Amino acid sequence: LWIADVGQGKWEEVDFQAAGAEGGLNYGWNVMEGNHCYQPAAGCAETGLTKPVFEYDHGRGCSITGGYVYRGTAIPSLTGRYLFTDYCSATLWALSRGADGKITSSELGKLPGGVTTFGEDEAGELYFAVDSEGTIYRLIAERKFPSPVRLGPRAVAWRSSDLDEWSEARPVVSH
Repeated sequence: LWIADVGQGKWEEVDFQAAGAEGGLNYGWNVMEGNHCYQPAAGCAETGLTKPVFEYDHGRGCSITGGYVYRGTAIPSLTGRYLFTDYCSATLWALSRGADGKITSSELGKLPGGVTTFGEDEAGELYFAVDSEGTIYRLIAERKFPSPVRLGPRAVAWRSSDLDEWSEARPVVSH
């Protein structure tokens, strides 16, 4: 279970709870914010707390928007990765968990700003909505480009540093 947790004032985080885990884990609120003491600001009691698997500070965003584990077929290189974004920075990240339990993160690029929610269709393909547009976008794979390309006022292509393909956000519904 991937858990996107909106921070208080400085840090956003993602927590992880493995299938079959007992539950009842304490992810640290209101003692910790991410991996950092919150109350008190230093020297807080961390015993018994489960730390996040990923965090970022408010220099990289302002409010995490939780997503989904990608289970579709349109972008095979994302299969099994947890995708999420930040409302302010529009950065799209992917997290994956190896067989050894190690979490790896990838910054995939930028989505249109103001993503408020993700959705998933029956085939496991992912969608997201942007609050100020009334538009629902679908995440799809596209042909390779030699450099980043703006595909129109509501569509953006990007190249991630670790994935050898281009992906596109394309509107599917607009009000």
